[in-house]
Amino acid sequence: MPGRPTPEPMSQIALDASLLRALSHPMRTQILALLQRFGPSTATGLAERLGVNTGATSYHLRQLAEHGLVVEDTERGNARDRWWRAAYRGTRIDDVDLVRSEPELATTFMHNIARENTANLFRFIDELPTLPKNWLGSVSMDNYTLHLTARQLRELMLKLEELVESYRTEPDASRPRGARRVIVHINGFPQEGR
Repeated sequence: MPGRPTPEPMSQIALDASLLRALSHPMRTQILALLQRFGPSTATGLAERLGVNTGATSYHLRQLAEHGLVVEDTERGNARDRWWRAAYRGTRIDDVDLVRSEPELATTFMHNIARENTANLFRFIDELPTLPKNWLGSVSMDNYTLHLTARQLRELMLKLEELVESYRTEPDASRPRGARRVIVHINGFPQEGR
């Protein structure tokens, strides 16, 4: 998209209203999540994963590309198959005023993310009986209720993000033997009511 800097694949992008609008469709959120999680793919490969037709994934890929969220992976494919990759490692909303000025876009985007996270969690639960024993003792589905100020919650979330980042490896880096792709969900929010 004009005006946006060339993305670095391992960076995150702060969403604005235009990008939130581009991600308001749940299939676009799913496509972007798949490309971020599993790497480059074709519209056909994404369609198979999502259980939809290739025309739908092609359309949504073009919409994501128009906004700079995905880019063509020119090192793969041929004249017939176009490969796409996520332009960024992740997305975030930095502008708190955006949530107030575009509440429908912001909540739709967050609902899409929550839906995707919940689907990941259900897939994990379904696969739990088949996990090797050493992994069973490592997984966690903890829930903590704390009494914090808004400043303390932000501080906690930043510390958790910093800790998670310290475990991140570059895509081409050698990983420890036995390493598997692991999803870590971190949510921190005030409970409804006072």
